[in-house]
Amino acid sequence: MMDETILTIRKHLKKKLDARRFEHTLGVEFTCAALAMRYGCDLRQAELAGLLHDCAKRYDGPTLLRKCREREIPITQAEEQDPALLHAKLGAWMAGEKYGIEDEEIKSAIRCHNTGKPGMSLLDKILYVADYIEPGRDRAKHLPELRKQAFLDLDEACLSIMEQTLEYLKESGILIDPMTEMACEDMRRVVLKKRRDAASLKPGEERREMVSPQTAEETEETNKNLGKYEKNSKEERTLESVKRYGKARRRSFGGEKRRRYQNYRH
Repeated sequence: MMDETILTIRKHLKKKLDARRFEHTLGVEFTCAALAMRYGCDLRQAELAGLLHDCAKRYDGPTLLRKCREREIPITQAEEQDPALLHAKLGAWMAGEKYGIEDEEIKSAIRCHNTGKPGMSLLDKILYVADYIEPGRDRAKHLPELRKQAFLDLDEACLSIMEQTLEYLKESGILIDPMTEMACEDMRRVVLKKRRDAASLKPGEERREMVSPQTAEETEETNKNLGKYEKNSKEERTLESVKRYGKARRRSFGGEKRRRYQNYRH
């Protein structure tokens, strides 16, 4: 049964946001849900974060600036220059005060969906990426590749989006919020560590990941076959080797398929 809270918030946002912003909101919500299913994140958290991430977009820049000051929400120099950026921080406040969201992880994801932040949680990353790749987006560079990458490696997708965002801001001469640069540097460290760890795997370790573990019966049968193997003639050993390694290759291919399957904003 559909969550009544989600249905109620959708109906309210449809009245408060313009049609294009509401369609974007639904796109982000559904993309968050898809990524949550892919990466094992709480589905309800992801839907609510996507649904509410732009709830403060109903206000223009001066209004956002005023409301944030009234609520003593910290404002950076970049946000002072471009108050539209404040919709993320005010949106997190509204999620709690207007929509009754007490979950701090949801509010954190909404608060940082514009800039990212160091030490992002899984939910933070899901919303950050979903906001960029949702189906209604069509202007960013390399969107088809980014959409595919998002479902292969979320950290790699985060880093790509952060780097593209910084490149765009620099080319456009827009003041960059230091949080965006700090988030990108932190994500770069995370991704580089993952790449180094993957590159440091020894061939034997890789093979053990790819080959399915044997059952006790299979192990016993293997030991029997090895005993027979030692007693065979040179020609029999050659034939047995072909059979045995042929079987090993087939098992390895199946394990590799399983491994690929498993490892498979604004």
